[in-house]
Amino acid sequence: MDFTLTPEQVALQESVRKFAQRELPDIARAIEESDEPVSLELRKRYGELGYLGVNLDSRYGGGGLSHLDAVIVLEEIAKISIAVAFPIFESCFGPCLAISHFGNEQLKDSILPGVCSGEIVVAVSMSEPAAGSALTDLTTRAVIDGNTVTVNGNKRWCSGAGHSETYVVYCRLSDAPGAKGIGAVVIPREAAGLSFGRREKHMGFRGVTSADMHFDNVQVPIENLLVPAGGFSKLMDAFDLERCGNTTMSLAVAQSAFDYVLAYTQEREQFGKQLVDFQAVQIHLAEMKMKLEAARLLLYRAVVNAAQGLPSVGESSIAKCFANETVREVTGKAMQLMGGYGYSTEYPIEQKLRDAWGWGIAGGAIDIQKVNITSALVGRRFNQRAK
Repeated sequence: MDFTLTPEQVALQESVRKFAQRELPDIARAIEESDEPVSLELRKRYGELGYLGVNLDSRYGGGGLSHLDAVIVLEEIAKISIAVAFPIFESCFGPCLAISHFGNEQLKDSILPGVCSGEIVVAVSMSEPAAGSALTDLTTRAVIDGNTVTVNGNKRWCSGAGHSETYVVYCRLSDAPGAKGIGAVVIPREAAGLSFGRREKHMGFRGVTSADMHFDNVQVPIENLLVPAGGFSKLMDAFDLERCGNTTMSLAVAQSAFDYVLAYTQEREQFGKQLVDFQAVQIHLAEMKMKLEAARLLLYRAVVNAAQGLPSVGESSIAKCFANETVREVTGKAMQLMGGYGYSTEYPIEQKLRDAWGWGIAGGAIDIQKVNITSALVGRRFNQRAK
């Protein structure tokens, strides 16, 4: 068991870090102020550099590399900001991986090359007004009639809604109860009958659009059926990989906050000496570092054990849950160590703290991950509805 990156991975990490630190800080600041998503121009630049679809098959324009390689790229970009990293997150860990694993060849050929070039961002549309953590309560319905699939319903909390070009929409494809009736359909943004509600405004995640989605007799060809009724478990297998992307974003925010405050404590002086010379500060820094190292190892385990496939629900949930809690703790400690400077918008820590809290909600809340972990331990799902 080797806990070191290969020379090729170290070179990849260093090259992405140099690009990110050189070219992205000004863009990230502008996005934070404007709340506008990453431009198509930057997405295409990512595509040219090979940062999109790092772990997608090379025949679609992807890098053909491992999930760990994708983690390495995503973390270095996300250290600058989650907004500039979001297209990479979606291309390497988002629903396009479900398309890659479960889509027919026509669907893969029509979407994945665009993902890898930066022309297309694929978002996942799962939650509904009455179906969030209780996802199997969803009511958005798709009806197959010959060679056409017609979709009706409403979705909520879709990251990328209105801005992404394509959506993997979880919907009910049969009258079978619960998960047995659920599958997924791929729907392009320009589809007739698809509309978007008012854009949501969140505490953090600036530059990442979110809005309600409304499907009024939206029709797509049968080739856009990604997973038929009864395929809910397959969809959630793919979503376990998206949780690893969430973990990476959490880790990147926490690591960048730690890096900043570590330097700060060696520059800032109080009572005639550097902050780092106070024992209380030393203890905080050590605790932050321990949590970061543990989060990274849990993430690496999940993606390495998955190899070219999909991670286990147990390992991905443990990694996500731990990283979600770690990023909240680390950014909170960083703000406390910086005092008023940490609370000021002139410095990056307040933004990182705001972004930190979102990851423990997105992609399955922290407590839901703990239920998943216990479910994996005992080998069965828990019925939360039972009295």
